Amino acid sequence: MSTSPAPGTTSVGHRAIVAAALLSTYMQAVNISLPNAAVLHIQGGLSMTDDEIGWVFTSYIAASAIVMPLMHWLAARFGRKTVFQTSIALFGVALVLDTLATTPLQFVAARIFQGAAGGMLAPLSMAILLDELPPLRHGRIGMVWSVTSLLGILSGPGIGGWLSETCGWHALFWFSLPMVAFILPAMGLCLREKKFAKGPPFDFFGLATFTLGVAGLQMLLDRGERLEWFASTEIRVEAVVSALGFYLYIVHALTRREHFLNKALFRDRNFGLSAIIFFAFGFVLLPTLALTSPMLEELLGYPADTAGYLTIPRGAALIGALMLTWRAPRVIDNRLLVAVGMALVIYANWRMLGYSPLMDGMPVMVAGALQGAGLGMMMPALTREAFGTLDPTFRAEGTVLFNLSRLYGSTIGVAIVQIYFYNNTQAMHLALARHLRPYGVAAQATGPLAGPALGAINEMVTGQAALIAVIGQFKLLMLVMLAASPLVLFLRKPRQRL
Repeated sequence: MSTSPAPGTTSVGHRAIVAAALLSTYMQAVNISLPNAAVLHIQGGLSMTDDEIGWVFTSYIAASAIVMPLMHWLAARFGRKTVFQTSIALFGVALVLDTLATTPLQFVAARIFQGAAGGMLAPLSMAILLDELPPLRHGRIGMVWSVTSLLGILSGPGIGGWLSETCGWHALFWFSLPMVAFILPAMGLCLREKKFAKGPPFDFFGLATFTLGVAGLQMLLDRGERLEWFASTEIRVEAVVSALGFYLYIVHALTRREHFLNKALFRDRNFGLSAIIFFAFGFVLLPTLALTSPMLEELLGYPADTAGYLTIPRGAALIGALMLTWRAPRVIDNRLLVAVGMALVIYANWRMLGYSPLMDGMPVMVAGALQGAGLGMMMPALTREAFGTLDPTFRAEGTVLFNLSRLYGSTIGVAIVQIYFYNNTQAMHLALARHLRPYGVAAQATGPLAGPALGAINEMVTGQAALIAVIGQFKLLMLVMLAASPLVLFLRKPRQRL
C-alpha cells in the first residue's frame, strides 16, 4: 500500500481527512468509557440489575474485538472508503438505538451493534493516516493516534459524569452524533477510494471458531454469577460452546499452514511475551475505571460529575507518560521502561488497598495518577519490544493480534472483577452481619431494634462489605500485573528503536 499522499487531494481536503480520521478514533474510544460515571443513571433508567451493568462495557468491547480482524479483508474486497463510511453510518444508527432502548436487553443489543460498527474505525483510521501522510511523518502520527485513542478512553468518565448530571444519561450518546455528522461528509467528499492489496483468502473458519470460544467464555463469565454457574443449563451450554470453539481453533491452527493469526507471530519471543503483558495492561486499564466510578458514587456518595472529574489525573498522567516515553532517548532500554511502568502500576494498586469510607478524593487522584503514569510508560515501550524483532512481513497481522490482546484483557478483566466483587460482597456481608440481631449489643442500651432500624444497620453493613469487596478487586488487578512482571526478564533488546 502506498504511503504517499493521495494525488489530487487539496491541502484543505488533506487536513479534513486527517481530522476526520483522528476524530473517528476518539469517538470509538470515548464510547467505551462514557457510561462509566453514569452507571447509576443508566441502571435506574433501564431497571438493570447490578450484574447486568457490566454488560454495558463488555458487550461493546467484545463486539469490537470480534470484527476487528475482518478489516483488511473487507477493505480489500470493497474498498477502504466504502467500509469506513458504512461503519460510521452504522455507528450513528447504533447511537440512536442506545437512546431509544427501554429495557436492559435492548440497550445491551444496541451496545453490541455499536461496538461491532466501531470495531473497524480505529484500525481503518490508522491505515488512512499512514496512506495520506509521507513516511517521515509516520512515527509522529502513530504517537498522535495512540494518544487520541487513549484520550478517548480516559476522558469518557469525566464527560459522561457531567452529561448525565446535567442532561440525563441519554445525552451520553447524543454527544457523538455531531462527530458522526462531521466525519461522514468529510470523508465522503475528500477521501479517495482505494482497495488494499489482496492477500491470501481470509480464514473465516479460524475466525469463527476463535470467536465462538471467546463469545462463549464471555457469556459464561457475564451470566454465571446470576444463574448460579453450572447449576444452570444455559451456563453448561455456554461452557461447552466455548470449549468446542477453542478446541476447533487450536486443531485448525495446528493443522493448517496459514490462518488469521499466523503461527509465525508466536515464534517471535518478544512479540509473544509482549502480547501477554499487553493483555495484563488491558486487564488493569478498563477494570480500574469500572470499579472506581461506582465506588465513588454508590459507596462514598459522590455525584456522577465529581466521580468523573476524580479520574482526570489518571488520564493526564497516562497521556503525559506516554508522550515522554515515546520521545525517550534511544540509549534507554525499553525493557527498563516496561519494568518501571509495571512497578508503578503495582505500587498504585497497592495504594488503592488503603481506600476507606473516611477518605476524601485525594487518595483516588494520587493512586490514579501513579497508575496512569505506569500504564503510559508501558504502552509505547511494549509496542517497540513487540515489533522491534518481528519480521516486517508479519506487522499487519501482528498489529491486529497485539490490539486484540489488550481488548480481550479489558473485556475479560471487567467480567472477572464483577464476579469476584459480588462473591466477596456476599461473603463479607455474612461475616460482618453474623452478630447483627434484634437483641444484640446495641439493644442492651436502647431496647430491641425495630425493623426500620435493623434495616438501616443492615444497609450500612452492606456498604462496608461492598467497599471491602472493591478493595479486594484492586488487589486482584495488582496480582495480575505482578504475575506478568517476570516476563520482562525474558524480553530481548530489539534490533532498532521503532
